[in-house]
Amino acid sequence: MPNLKDLKIRIDSVKSTRKITQAMQLVAAAKLRRAQGAAENARPYADRMNAIMANLAVASVDAGVGPNLLAGTGSDKVHLLVVATAERGLCGGFNSSIAKLARARAEGLLAEGKAVKILTVGKKGREQLKRDMGDRIVNHVDLSEVRRIKYEHAQGIANDVLNRFSIGEFDVCTIFYNTFKSVISQEPTARQLIPAEFEAGDDVQVPFYEYEPGEDEILADLLPRAVTSQIFTALLENGASEQGARMSAMDNATRNAGEMIDKLTIEFNRSRQAAITNELIEIISGAEAL
Repeated sequence: MPNLKDLKIRIDSVKSTRKITQAMQLVAAAKLRRAQGAAENARPYADRMNAIMANLAVASVDAGVGPNLLAGTGSDKVHLLVVATAERGLCGGFNSSIAKLARARAEGLLAEGKAVKILTVGKKGREQLKRDMGDRIVNHVDLSEVRRIKYEHAQGIANDVLNRFSIGEFDVCTIFYNTFKSVISQEPTARQLIPAEFEAGDDVQVPFYEYEPGEDEILADLLPRAVTSQIFTALLENGASEQGARMSAMDNATRNAGEMIDKLTIEFNRSRQAAITNELIEIISGAEAL
């Protein structure tokens, strides 16, 4: 049984840890409101963009032609996986769920004889994937100094991806991230960027338009922007998911610390009572001996 001093030190240590987890929970809650608002505000724009691009894509396919970003290279032998995770941990299974989904996709592609390249966004995803797939990581994007995700950050990633596609480094590109559902629910998502796939939301209705100039010329101009928009949406969803996961994880950690403090306090009181009882027995025994 640990002595009273050890128990006291341990109780004080857990109390200090609880203060830290409580502070982190409050910080995550404050950041979550802003991140969730940004993600939700971007969804209508992304849905509308997808709907218009889907309309253009259908017209282009019907015509039998289309830009490479939409039609692809005609092959699917080389895949680029863009794995977007957080720069920091202490957010439950947020990072692990994304890395697990990306790893499963990579292993499946490799089993089919495909070539896999990985572009990581966020330190935590890179740390997890480099253990067994470090030789397949072709680039890493560091956003550790970024306090608020902006369109320009997504544009930098999109330019890298588009440049690699233009020189023939890969045939198919997929981005992996978490879609924010609620504070306690984030859904690991894989979305194909190239060849571009667009699906209009159920609540978005787009009438048929005749475009001038032709659909191909408009697509050639809008497709790179649409890819950037999809990456930006993924980063915003990731940001909200990260803060929601961290808030939930720190809440659980605070509760667990409280339970541990209660158990240690009971053990401390019992040990103290046992020590007092032993001292009384020794005093009484000594008195009787006299």
